Amino acid sequence: MDLYNLISFCGIFLLAGFAWLLSADRRSVKWRLLGWGVGIQLIFAAFIFLFPAGTSLFLVANDAIVTLLDAATSGSRFLFGRLALPPGATGGAGETSLGFILAFQAFPTIVFFSALMAILYYYGIMQRIIRVFSRVFSSFLGVSGAESLVAASNIFAGVESALTVRPFLATMTRSELCTILTVGMATVSSNVMALYVFTLKSQFPTIAGHLMSASILSAPAALVLSKFLVPETDRPETLGVAVTPVVERESSLFEAIINAANTGIRVIVGISGLLLAVLGLVALADLLLSGIGGYLNALLGTAIPCTFRDILGLVFYPFTLALGIPPEDAGLIARLIGERVVLTEVVSYQELSAALAAKQIVHPRSAVIAAYALCGFAHVASMAIFVGGVAALVPGRTSDLSGVAVRALIAATLACLMTACVAGTFYTGNALLF
Repeated sequence: MDLYNLISFCGIFLLAGFAWLLSADRRSVKWRLLGWGVGIQLIFAAFIFLFPAGTSLFLVANDAIVTLLDAATSGSRFLFGRLALPPGATGGAGETSLGFILAFQAFPTIVFFSALMAILYYYGIMQRIIRVFSRVFSSFLGVSGAESLVAASNIFAGVESALTVRPFLATMTRSELCTILTVGMATVSSNVMALYVFTLKSQFPTIAGHLMSASILSAPAALVLSKFLVPETDRPETLGVAVTPVVERESSLFEAIINAANTGIRVIVGISGLLLAVLGLVALADLLLSGIGGYLNALLGTAIPCTFRDILGLVFYPFTLALGIPPEDAGLIARLIGERVVLTEVVSYQELSAALAAKQIVHPRSAVIAAYALCGFAHVASMAIFVGGVAALVPGRTSDLSGVAVRALIAATLACLMTACVAGTFYTGNALLF
């Protein structure tokens, strides 16, 4: 273990301490949660990074996801032809790629993976996997059955995971509602994960395995940090109870595929709308900040950064150093993590890929840690989506959901950073993992 591994390990507890300082009730924080939550993360990460069997399993999973992704591009190439060819690829008729086009190359994979997940749910495979994770979380972390089930579901699904505990939403405590929002924003759904893999796979060959690991590792981190920000002061209805997922099963496999494909299209439209709105608004904010900042810099004779991204980068710079990222890369990675809060992880992963292509990142460990830190829906737009989605299922709790939303976003952001610390603790420069 070198110095940066030690810094990453200490960063886990620095983040937990920061969460405790922001807690709504510091006296009610249960430190047992931190021990078990971090323990689960460390055991899983050590298996992947340090043991040959774990590394081999990691590479098998990575190759399987990349193979599925290659199959997913068949439909987009048929529909969009040359537009769907990734950079450097050629088509059957000798066509050459026009470069990377997000809408025609990456977005269509969301539809494919939505359909694939629907098949796994239809045959009950995902429900069995989710129940295993749920039992682990409820047994070791002492959280309610409903919280454990939602956390396990969010490893693979998005806002729709709240449907698995719909009968219990009306009677959940504020702490449980915060947990539902936190685990949703700290993890990513499988279909959107495919988008990130497609964006980064040419520059980061093992990105699929790392993102899958990140989503798993972030679930216990989200449970821990949610309970730090909004500790449990009541007795949950499902405490100590094994909750069975509530899943509506379609009448046929083909119906499941159709519904999933339509869901995937809606996800693409939603992401596109968010990017159009948020990128435009941030550009407008940058114009205003640049105008004001330029005037002040000219008046004071300074050169203070004035863009929205630069300001967020400065805010997250100390956290980035705590992740165990070398100072040579800390400024760039801090900017990526900071802009994710407002621009979404889609933009941040695109910029990470561009930075790798331009060889702007000096140390491989910086890229690995950044991939883990960015793997989550922890941004303002997602907070609105999750609050709105859950509130639609239980309108009577809208006020409570809104009241814990900001704390949930903070907890989710810290959970992603904690997961990055765990990855940084065990990353040793193994060429097989980059």
